[in-house]
Amino acid sequence: MAKPDYGHGMRSLWPLDAGAIYLNHGTVGVTPVEVMAAQWDIKQRIEAHPARFMLRDMKPGLRAAADRVAALLGGRGEDYVFTDNATTGINAVLRSADLGPGDEVLVTDHTYGAVANGARYACERAGATLVTVEIPFPIQDQDQAVAAIESGLSTETRLVILDHITSETGIVLPLRQLVDLCHDAGAQVLVDGAHAPGTIDLDIPGCGAEWYAANLHKWLFAPRGCGVLWADARVQQDLHPAVISWRLGEGFTAEFDWTGTRDPSPFLSLPAALEFRDRIGGDEIMNYNHALAVGGAQILADRFGGGPGAPSWLTASMGLAPLPENLAPGKEEAEALRDHLLYKHNIEVPIIAWSGRLWARAAAQVYCQMSDFEILADAVAAWAADR
Repeated sequence: MAKPDYGHGMRSLWPLDAGAIYLNHGTVGVTPVEVMAAQWDIKQRIEAHPARFMLRDMKPGLRAAADRVAALLGGRGEDYVFTDNATTGINAVLRSADLGPGDEVLVTDHTYGAVANGARYACERAGATLVTVEIPFPIQDQDQAVAAIESGLSTETRLVILDHITSETGIVLPLRQLVDLCHDAGAQVLVDGAHAPGTIDLDIPGCGAEWYAANLHKWLFAPRGCGVLWADARVQQDLHPAVISWRLGEGFTAEFDWTGTRDPSPFLSLPAALEFRDRIGGDEIMNYNHALAVGGAQILADRFGGGPGAPSWLTASMGLAPLPENLAPGKEEAEALRDHLLYKHNIEVPIIAWSGRLWARAAAQVYCQMSDFEILADAVAAWAADR
């Protein structure tokens, strides 16, 4: 297949509503048509002989898919296991963590809400303390993030949860520097990399953390429900799935490869997703999406005043752009505007209430183009004029 031009010429490769302006690839992903077809073929193979496939044939396929992940993201396939999503992997680490009274777990105010909830639950169960530090926003340089994390570290910090790319605000954090900082303080590091694979150059083992959880159904085009958890070999023995099943005590990959009956087709479809990605440009996709996210955020910033949420060098494929200052800076207004854009204009984009203002978190993908941001700006301006 010849590579189409990036932009709306790519839309036929995805099953998106033909009239939609979809600036939200980052939330739950969009599965390409041909990857959906590959997943359907796998589902048919499963149903042709379910017990044989699930109990005998599945594991080699999972391990082969893990090897494909390792070839792209670094390290060894045996250090990767599949999860339904990054949150599931993070919960496995939190449930396995050896926390007790007096211990501290450090997160930031940009930590994904579901992850913060999981950390709070783990701390409450263990009698540990959850410490939250604030990263300045809008952010101007990475030193601000480093200083914020450093301010929260103490001799009691046992675990730090770091976003590689913050979910709501789209900031690429200086991960290796932060991991070294935390290790110097005696803390272990769990990375939420939900938005990293497919948006930035990535060597997961090279990040230096003990654990790294990520999604592959966002920016790597796998079917929805495909995440991975990487663990350093030194911490695998004490790591167990959040759902304990038959393979307890048989080792890291064995325990995670079987957590009970579930649909393995998203994991087994990953090779097809990576082949699709390679065919339409591979790393060229990251470059296009980065330029589009930065340029699109600047269009809105120029239109409504202020600057983007992060400079270009701390942005990947999601740009946070300021919206008109006359809009009420709360969640109610954010939800009302988001629904208005969807149901009135068929524009899907998250609207975030942050730092006393509303922002649009526009996620760029190769089926988008700069004119989409112009249309979004016009729709927001019309809404603001009536407020």
